[in-house]
Amino acid sequence: MTSSSQASMFPPFALLDEPLLTFSPSDPKQVDVHPLRGLANFGPYSKGSFGGYTSEIRIATVGPESAFRRRGALMTDLRKSYPPSDRAEYVPNYPGFEALFQVKLVSALGAHIKWPESLGELPGDDDAQTRLFQAMDTALRRLETVRNDFDVVLVHFPDSWAPATRGRFFDAHDALKALGAKYNIPTQVLNDRVFTFKHKASLAWRLATALYVKAAGTPWKLAPLNGVPADTAYVGLAYALRGDQRNAHFVTCCSQVFDMDGGGMQFVAFEARDPVVDVAEARRNPFLSRDDMRAVLARSLELYQGRNGGMLPKRLVIHKTTSFKQEEIDGAFDALSGVPEIECVEVGAASCWRGVWLIQNGQLQQPLTRPSGYPVPRGTMVIRSGNSALVWVAGNAPLVSSNGDYYQGKKSIPKPLQLIRHAGSGPLELIANEALALTKMDWNNDALYDPVPVSIRYSQRLARTIANVPDLPGKVYPYRLFM
Repeated sequence: MTSSSQASMFPPFALLDEPLLTFSPSDPKQVDVHPLRGLANFGPYSKGSFGGYTSEIRIATVGPESAFRRRGALMTDLRKSYPPSDRAEYVPNYPGFEALFQVKLVSALGAHIKWPESLGELPGDDDAQTRLFQAMDTALRRLETVRNDFDVVLVHFPDSWAPATRGRFFDAHDALKALGAKYNIPTQVLNDRVFTFKHKASLAWRLATALYVKAAGTPWKLAPLNGVPADTAYVGLAYALRGDQRNAHFVTCCSQVFDMDGGGMQFVAFEARDPVVDVAEARRNPFLSRDDMRAVLARSLELYQGRNGGMLPKRLVIHKTTSFKQEEIDGAFDALSGVPEIECVEVGAASCWRGVWLIQNGQLQQPLTRPSGYPVPRGTMVIRSGNSALVWVAGNAPLVSSNGDYYQGKKSIPKPLQLIRHAGSGPLELIANEALALTKMDWNNDALYDPVPVSIRYSQRLARTIANVPDLPGKVYPYRLFM
């Protein structure tokens, strides 16, 4: 899992191995550290089961009538192959949708809603945001009547509609996702930039993978991690505060990665019952009461058991971005009394730490070392205490590059995640390796990693949606509805 620690004037550090991704449920040789390269070489993880379920992915569309043909041309472009024109050391050739995913990409017959050209032509007498919301609701309600004829809906918001798509109390993207959850319809949002984006391979990789996932495909999973006990499960918690100052409540959004391989994700939207006493403190460091924490984790455990024949996990890791209060820890242990190992891990992304990677400066030159032109390697870990460590999930990742070093984004000095374990025991390298691996499980982009583990990323996404759409029912949702 790690290489040997290096001598340093600073605290000793270790280098975690780049986690492997698997692209087959049965062939252990179909693995790669690079998500796109693995897809190109092996095809998606669900190629066997998905192809047996359907031979095509059918795309419905919603948007202004004037851009109807442009949306169709975009889907046609996804069927073509493209060489990379940016990030050439990372992005492989895009082979075309059918060659990549082994299913066809087709237009859904009779499942296209055409809006007028301008916001002012949308039905209704209310303000533009209200009429846009009503238009989205009407469109998805109409598509629900032909739900068996399509798999994913492309929804196009032209740039000229920008004043209505985003406001202080309204976000069209989040409202659309909430409506999609209501009607159980996965959606993909488009803006005008997608029609003129010049890097065709990068665009195709991102959009094609997103459509495949939203149609219920699985592009990759995590290969087994060394040292991670069997039957480990992960829960990510994020909080949204809603209600007025006199009666504010949290809604806990629970993102579950049920399996060690990052699969089986569902969301639980749970509304806390106990009111917030100090709203200012709650905004700074949101937390739940013991009763609410017990309730949300008990619900999460029910979901796990439902997917695993009633079996309990042998180890459960709970992630959140703020510290765990003692009453939250007590509530977790109340709910998870049947789970042998419980770990409560704070995943902080606002670290003030920075690292510089030093390389040899030549045999006779002084000083003996000099800063590298690239940041510290991804997976660098520094143990700070018996319960905390720093891990650089952003950093140099030469194993995914075709010509040596590779730093995603190529800007600024990366900050490490700060992991603090508030409950549990065992090597800190284990929770660091899990966090590193889970940064590779966001299927909604073509990047090597996200800044935070997917257990945090997706729960934050649902929390944001709930904050913007407060009438979203508190129940279980498939993750793909909010991507």
